[in-house]
Amino acid sequence: MKILVVEDDFGSRRLLQVILGSLGTVDTVVDGEEAIEAFKLAWADNQPYEIIFMDIMMPKMDGQTALKQIRLLEREMGISSKAEVPVIMTTALDDPKNVIEAFNQGGATGYVVKPIDKDSLFNQLKKFDIKLRP
Repeated sequence: MKILVVEDDFGSRRLLQVILGSLGTVDTVVDGEEAIEAFKLAWADNQPYEIIFMDIMMPKMDGQTALKQIRLLEREMGISSKAEVPVIMTTALDDPKNVIEAFNQGGATGYVVKPIDKDSLFNQLKKFDIKLRP
């Protein structure tokens, strides 16, 4: 499995990398601009990401904006909404407004509130029939 983690906080980025490392290859970037670039490069290499974990609040470009641009790129490539890459938003804010925006306007597939724990993260992954290893 190929996973992209988009997170500006080193500790959170490293935690996600460690937790998800047993599932496959984990690439990490620090902001929305890098996320879009990584998304494009993965498709250009014919190895698209199978899931993306994206922080909502980041410098340069926030997760909401990056998610909208990724969805636009998918539409431009002719990818149907059923075939879109699952995007799990991560946020330190248990803020309904941000969560609703991520789902309704950005096309998020799920979200996890920080601090992230392995159980809540794996519960999100189970929704996508991702085979989890202990």
